Amino acid sequence: MSTAEKIWPKGWPPEIRETPSRFKRAIGKYWVRRSSLCNDCGICVDLCPYGVHRKIGTKMLLPRDYRCIGFVCQETDHYCINKCPEKALTLIRNPMCDAMGDKRWTADLLISTWYQAETGEVPPGDLEYKVGDSGGGFDKLRFKFELEGERPKEIPDKKEISTSILLNRRNDKRPKVAISVPFYGGGMSFGSVSLTTMLARAKAAMAWNTFTCTGEGGYPEALVPYADYIITQVATGLFGVREETIQRARVVEFKYAQGAKPGLGGHLLGDKVTQAVAKMREAVAGSALFSPFPFHSVYSVEDHKKHVDWIKEVNPHALVAVKVSTPTDVDMVAVGSYYAGAHIIHLDGSYGGTGAAPNIAKKNIAMPIEYAIPKVHRFLIDEGIRDEMVIMASGGIRTAYDIAKAIALGADGAVIGTSELVALECIRCGNCESGRGCPRGIATTDPELTKLMELNWGAQRIINLFNAWHSQLVDILRRLGIQSIKDLVGRTDCLVHLDYM
Repeated sequence: MSTAEKIWPKGWPPEIRETPSRFKRAIGKYWVRRSSLCNDCGICVDLCPYGVHRKIGTKMLLPRDYRCIGFVCQETDHYCINKCPEKALTLIRNPMCDAMGDKRWTADLLISTWYQAETGEVPPGDLEYKVGDSGGGFDKLRFKFELEGERPKEIPDKKEISTSILLNRRNDKRPKVAISVPFYGGGMSFGSVSLTTMLARAKAAMAWNTFTCTGEGGYPEALVPYADYIITQVATGLFGVREETIQRARVVEFKYAQGAKPGLGGHLLGDKVTQAVAKMREAVAGSALFSPFPFHSVYSVEDHKKHVDWIKEVNPHALVAVKVSTPTDVDMVAVGSYYAGAHIIHLDGSYGGTGAAPNIAKKNIAMPIEYAIPKVHRFLIDEGIRDEMVIMASGGIRTAYDIAKAIALGADGAVIGTSELVALECIRCGNCESGRGCPRGIATTDPELTKLMELNWGAQRIINLFNAWHSQLVDILRRLGIQSIKDLVGRTDCLVHLDYM
């Protein structure tokens, strides 16, 4: 059996199909304008390798300028601006880029994620797709091979590189569940996002042999066909938690805290609690719903073990994950979860969260994830239990390079969330908490707004994004001379912090 067959039980690779924006004019970094001087000669169509210019019959169409690589094209022999015989073309930077995004999710990161979701490929040109501009965190970390003059050790055959990780490393006779990529989707509940968004994430998880998580809003029946790729979450509000949903899950996640708002619990405003959401959560439509903090039945490791034992009794085949925020004693929390019998400790740092998480919490309370990962990794090594515990990290994981950096710091893999929503063309407007606040029909329960997104379109966009990420992860490993993502765990020697060079 080949390496690919071992890693990809459902075939290699998932089908990648070009999936353009669902909106008439997609947003790009540059604007290409064609004036009335154009004589429809089509020279630009023949020149451009990026599909910016198109022609139907004798008529030129509007440029797909979101595909333009910009002024770096001046150095090539296919620069359409100079080659146009009528001088009908002009190129400028899109002024929307100055108003879009933030320091962590820059305009470049948004646009590059959209490009990867459309094509399944790494963006060409000068789009920054690896880091943001936060001035800290993963944005300050680099792999050594990225620095000028650093000679990488290269493995010539990419097919021999493995990105698969095992989620159960305990000898407890429970299934040895493996995922083919070192990441899975974090909890987004029915109510916080639309059912279409949940299903798109589930279809993409199935295509890539990984998981997505229901979040705390219950387990909609529409997800049942994807049960083998669904993590069901048990959170403090116990919304929608039923014996049958636990029994069908391969992984059950306890959410004890969220890095974006530790100590605050959850809050779903009343205008998002539609009839369907209320039925799933066994609540009253139109009434705001709160998840308390913490579980008021858990105040010790012994209480925690009772929780884990409960799930193991209800489902003898399920793995148990524990999602916690990152307090200063997060290393002790991880050890406690190990002795309680959990398989996965999910560390959720302070950079994550959607527009529903208050800035005062996510910017000031929890420990940044890049500090929490090595702290927990080293402590579990010192305790002699690192080989039995899987560490998954979240809280601001935006790119393939963020995933790889988290692993190099000591995690086994990453949990993602916002990146998937950006693949669906989220513009990070920050109105996720409002029932009609999401202008793109992603984080909404409004029946009309949810129609803005079609399921197969959304699923393919996420599938494509994962393909671009997978190719980048393989390239990172190849350039480091590492054949398996497992061998990157804790390799801080591969990283450089720009402030301490």
